[in-house]
Amino acid sequence: MANTKELNVEERLRALYDLQLIDTRIDEIRNVRGELPLEVEDLEDEVAGLTARQEKLKKDLDNIEEQIKVKKNAIEDHQAAIKKYTKQQDSVRNNREFNSLTKEVEFQELEIQLAEKQIRELKATMEHKKEAIAGAKEKLDAKMSHLKHKKAELSDIMAETQKEEAFLAEKSQEFAALIDERLLKAYNRIRSSVRNGLAVVSIERGASAGSFFTIPPQTQVEIAGRKKIITDEHSGRILIDAALAQEEREKMEKLFALI
Repeated sequence: MANTKELNVEERLRALYDLQLIDTRIDEIRNVRGELPLEVEDLEDEVAGLTARQEKLKKDLDNIEEQIKVKKNAIEDHQAAIKKYTKQQDSVRNNREFNSLTKEVEFQELEIQLAEKQIRELKATMEHKKEAIAGAKEKLDAKMSHLKHKKAELSDIMAETQKEEAFLAEKSQEFAALIDERLLKAYNRIRSSVRNGLAVVSIERGASAGSFFTIPPQTQVEIAGRKKIITDEHSGRILIDAALAQEEREKMEKLFALI
C-alpha cells in the first residue's frame, strides 16, 4: 500500500471512506450482539455475588454448629461438676461445707439452663440460616441457568461473526495506516461524537447524507473536485461526492465478499 505522505487529497478521501465503510460494517456486527455482552457480564457479577453470599451463609452455619458443640460440651462439664459436688456432699463435716457445695450445684444448674437457652437460640438462628441458604441456592441456580443460556446465545453469535470481525478489524488497521495522523484523529473524533459513527458521508440530493441542510452549489463543486478536505459546517462530518462514494462502496463490497 502507498505511503501516507504520497497520497493526494482524492486518495486520502478514498482511504477515509474505505475506512468508514469497514468500520461501519464492524459496527453493524457489534450491533447484532447488542447488549448481550453486557447482560452476560452483569449476570456473571450477580452469580459471583450470590455465590459469595451462599459461602458466607454456609460459614455462618458452620460457626453456629461449632458454638452449639461448645455449649453441649460445657453442659457435660457442668453435669460432671454437679455429680462431683453432690458426691462431696455425702462426706461433708458441717453445714457450712454442705451449703457451699449446694451453691456450687445450683450455680452449675443455672449455667446448664443458660447454655440450653443459648443452644435453643442458636438452633433457631440455624434454621433461619438454612432457609436463607436454600433461598440463595434457588436464586443462584436460576441466575446460573439464565447465564448459561445467555452465554450460549452470545457464543452462537460470536461463532457466526468472529471470523468476519477479525478480518475487518485487520483491514481497518490497514486503511487507517494510509491516513495521516492528524486526519485520522479528526476521523476518530467525529466518529465518537456522532450517534451512528458516520464521520465520512457522501452528498445526497444536495445535502450530506442524513442531514436536511442543503450544501451550497459552490461547495458541492469543490467537493466533487476532490482537491481539499471539506467538512459539513452543521455536523462536522467529512464530505465526499456521490460518485466517489459509489465507487468505493462497490470496491468494498468485493472485499467483504471474500470473507
